[in-house]
Amino acid sequence: MSKSWRDITISPDASVHRAWEVIDQGAIQIALVIDRDCHLVGTVTDGDIRRAVLHGKGLDIPITEVMNANPVTGLLEETNDSWQRTMHRHSLRHLPILDTRGCVVDLARYSMPLEPERSTPVVIMAGGLGTRLRPLTDNTPKPLIPVGTKPVLETIIENFADQGFINIYLCLNYMGDKIREHFGDGSTLGVNITYLQEDRRLGTAGALSLLPQHPDEPAIVMNGDLLTKVDFVRLLDFHNRQGFIATMAMREHKQQVPYGVLKIGDGYVVQELVEKPVERYYVNAGIYILNPETLVHVPNQSFYDMPTLFNTLMNKGEKVGGFPLRDYWVDIGRLEDLERASAEFAEMFG
Repeated sequence: MSKSWRDITISPDASVHRAWEVIDQGAIQIALVIDRDCHLVGTVTDGDIRRAVLHGKGLDIPITEVMNANPVTGLLEETNDSWQRTMHRHSLRHLPILDTRGCVVDLARYSMPLEPERSTPVVIMAGGLGTRLRPLTDNTPKPLIPVGTKPVLETIIENFADQGFINIYLCLNYMGDKIREHFGDGSTLGVNITYLQEDRRLGTAGALSLLPQHPDEPAIVMNGDLLTKVDFVRLLDFHNRQGFIATMAMREHKQQVPYGVLKIGDGYVVQELVEKPVERYYVNAGIYILNPETLVHVPNQSFYDMPTLFNTLMNKGEKVGGFPLRDYWVDIGRLEDLERASAEFAEMFG
């Protein structure tokens, strides 16, 4: 971990020229753009600046026009092994480390990690109708829709295999036979595939009742229409270290209010006026870690969705957690998102 990360910080108001100076003085090819409340706004590398100059941008423009505004980050609660895995998967040399407020507290540097084989069960929900993708899904199940050079479900399974997860369960419904024909027993991808066939729609949690037996360790559950670079080992390690019974991966969603927002006190006294503030929310990313004991709440072969399961656990006072994702993530459930994922595939997964 770096002891000099504060020496490579700049404000969002800084120029590209100032960022270049900071990078040069820091001698580690990166600068951190941090606002006055200590939040990470973005990162900028020497390569970012060179590409900007090649595209005709001057050195006097704000660094916000050049920086990466959505950098991959680590969490203070994680181990160095988790940080190393994240950097390895994203081909990064450095990783800003954030606390629970989103403030930078350190900068990790990369060294090569190893990938052992893992027994963790992985359940992928691959039975959706894909109605928003019609007519593409009239004759092809959504998980077999090609994104880039291969079906999205194939990329998902390869991603798990690359991280050592070999025990895959595919929950099927719509055109399930075509998915079985494509993947077989999974041996060509280096995994063992078990198929769970729904005879009716069971929802994102109800299909878990089809598992041949309850797992004896936490299971990963994921929607089968997500193209992502999520580090599942990192997510699983976070879940275990935090002592959660269930963890939901979440994405930050930003929405700018187009008006000045007033905070009003007693007697209609204006206490604060904030012009066009940006509201931040965490939204469900469709990836979950579930301890074995959570499955006792899932009814047998009845419709039951994941939000209901999480609400049930919280109502019982169980410790439920959220893991913030900054990795690449696209839900291909809509045509416009499918087109975006196809355009970005070569860069992200090539």
